[in-house]
Amino acid sequence: MPSDPLPPLRSVIADHGLSARKSLGQNFLLDLNLTAKIARSAGDLTQCDVLEIGPGPGGLTRGLLSEGARHVLAIEKDSRCLPALAEIAATWPGRLTVIEGDALKVNPLDHLTPPIRIAANLPYNVGTELLVRWLTPPDWPPFWQSLTLMFQREVAERIVAAPGSKAYGRLALLAQWRCDARIVMSLPPQAFTPPPKVSSAVVHLTALPEPRFPADAKTLERVVAMAFNQRRKMMRAALKGLTPDIEDKLRAAGIAPTDRAETVDLERFCALARLIKT
Repeated sequence: MPSDPLPPLRSVIADHGLSARKSLGQNFLLDLNLTAKIARSAGDLTQCDVLEIGPGPGGLTRGLLSEGARHVLAIEKDSRCLPALAEIAATWPGRLTVIEGDALKVNPLDHLTPPIRIAANLPYNVGTELLVRWLTPPDWPPFWQSLTLMFQREVAERIVAAPGSKAYGRLALLAQWRCDARIVMSLPPQAFTPPPKVSSAVVHLTALPEPRFPADAKTLERVVAMAFNQRRKMMRAALKGLTPDIEDKLRAAGIAPTDRAETVDLERFCALARLIKT
């Protein structure tokens, strides 16, 4: 029996009448070779449960199961996709659980056993919000070991950006403070149905055992948000509402008051957050 005996995705979509809906941020990836490659980029899944958000007709779901995922929990908002996902569940008995619901409202931990990894072709309209939630839990390490996520290329570049680049900002700092992050795949619009207007990329983030530099999470998030909300301003102006002696604290953290946020690296942002917290 082949590892994936189900029909091609194009046939599945036709059989179930699954046209992608823009309102749900849907763009279906039909090439099973590509979905298998994404699954492989998540690492060895044989001893892991995998959380997948927005499986759609199940291309990546099939890749994850074919690559040996111990169990996959798929959360799907679009009820039209459930019959196609049920066929996948029947092909891999006991290894796929499908929940119909909004990923922003469902608690997946009721259905998952550690170790847990997350892999998803995220719907464009909720992708960044989900990522920020996964990066900012109350406690660290998080419930997941790694994230393997598809984003618009521009968002992917923001996650891995270095100081001094236009893409560098809050998302890079949140991700890189607690994770190793790298782009592992790029996909052209033509890989999807319907083709989006932009290219896409898959980012792999591995959770660090502890943050890269010590800092209070809420203080760091507040400092970073203020700094980048007015990224064209000098740091002393962008952060003047934080504390009366902001210039002294900036200098103590190794930041010139005239620097702009996009030139300040993670280590110095963490140093500033520690000084403001005390």
